[in-house]
Amino acid sequence: MEQSDNYNSRRKFLKSSVMGSALLGISSFPSLAESIGGAATSSLKMPSGQKTAIDMSAPPIPTVRVGFIGVGNRGWYAVRRYTFLEGVEIKAICDINAARIDITQKMLKEKGLNDVVSYTGGPDVWKKLVERNDLDLIYITTPWLLHTPMAVYSMNCGKHAALEVPAAVTIEQCWDLVNTSEKTRRHCTMLENCCYDEFEMATLNMAQQGVFGEIYHGEGAYIHRLNELCFGKKEDGTGKDYYEDQWLLKYNTMHTGSTYPTHGIGPIAQIMNVNRGDKFEFLTSTSSNQYGITKYAQEKYGIDSPQAKQKYMLGDINTTVIKTHKGKTMMIQHDVTSPRPYSRIHLISGTKGIAQKWPVQGIALEPDYHHYLKKEEMDELLVKYQHPQIKKFGETFREISIKDEGSHGIMDYLMEFRLIYCLRNGLPIDIDVYDAASWSSIIELSEKSVLSESKKIDIPDFTRGEWNKRQQLEFAEKS
Repeated sequence: MEQSDNYNSRRKFLKSSVMGSALLGISSFPSLAESIGGAATSSLKMPSGQKTAIDMSAPPIPTVRVGFIGVGNRGWYAVRRYTFLEGVEIKAICDINAARIDITQKMLKEKGLNDVVSYTGGPDVWKKLVERNDLDLIYITTPWLLHTPMAVYSMNCGKHAALEVPAAVTIEQCWDLVNTSEKTRRHCTMLENCCYDEFEMATLNMAQQGVFGEIYHGEGAYIHRLNELCFGKKEDGTGKDYYEDQWLLKYNTMHTGSTYPTHGIGPIAQIMNVNRGDKFEFLTSTSSNQYGITKYAQEKYGIDSPQAKQKYMLGDINTTVIKTHKGKTMMIQHDVTSPRPYSRIHLISGTKGIAQKWPVQGIALEPDYHHYLKKEEMDELLVKYQHPQIKKFGETFREISIKDEGSHGIMDYLMEFRLIYCLRNGLPIDIDVYDAASWSSIIELSEKSVLSESKKIDIPDFTRGEWNKRQQLEFAEKS
């Protein structure tokens, strides 16, 4: 199908894709075709019995008792990270794949943790873990469509919820998270580790110190070829298989747009004070046609294979542009099929200069704005504006991450530490439910824009008018 096909034709294609996906055994996988008529919205009027979760705190938890749902791939590494943290107790793990449970239990026992309870079995077995009365935090690392239902159930059972990215895949799910957190007074955070990267945090500090002047534009991305992961098993060195049920491929068969935006949007949204002095207003989104997934399937399975004949919705590259209430812009790109180096871009542009991390790290400032700083000058500036959180804990987490070969370095551990620190001290969390909902809303809204020939799509204000109550991101500290 051509990208210029009209909206109704794309709807028809989506529906035919659902039926055609039976070739891959995925006919029951949901698509936007089921709700293409319009994004679910919620009134600015807050439902009775709720109150804002902005700067919400909860009673301190001296030792945070954690249950993990999903221990394949990201989940296994998350459990291992928690074995290095103080003030936590790993109480239970759950996965429908018993082999993953065995691998995780083996790792836990090697670390002297012999009393962690396991849950495995049918698709609803995770509820038994959530319903335990000795858990404070439910850590969710399952396929995307399960994140919101599991988080909502967890909060309704009195637990805080931490979700792998994205937190939600529809606007309706975003509102479910917001409403449930407001109603239950339980935290709902998205585990966006890229917000804790050293360079991203340095640019956050620089921005808050006025180094870039008035920031009016930001760029982020998720450019990371994943064809190999999508199409099958890949050993990761621990005996586990990545995406062995091909759930990511199934999603890419049914959907287009910016399907994984939070790595790119999270850090620049924090720097540009989204939900803290500004808010998303609307977006437009355009995707290229799809070439790369089909090419990979032809080469791997043959031109006449079911995989090669399958229609895949996901365009090879998506570009989404967001405009904020204050007239600032953000560009987010998504590309998981092209043979190109990994990039999150992370570019910040202001009246006094710019910074970017990918593909080449550089900072350029007035008056010599035509040239990037020399490496030694940039390094000196990054040391000067090293974020206070990195300054406090960076070396400790660097040493730990060296032992944990599967980590992404400091950012994974600082993310986990900050969540546990805030829960232990009864403080507001860094990435709250409004951030989780706003950043995740790009998924459905970008798809709707793509399918309507890049039509402008309004972005809901999940704070219900409270976006100007705060003026910038603050990392809460105990007094």
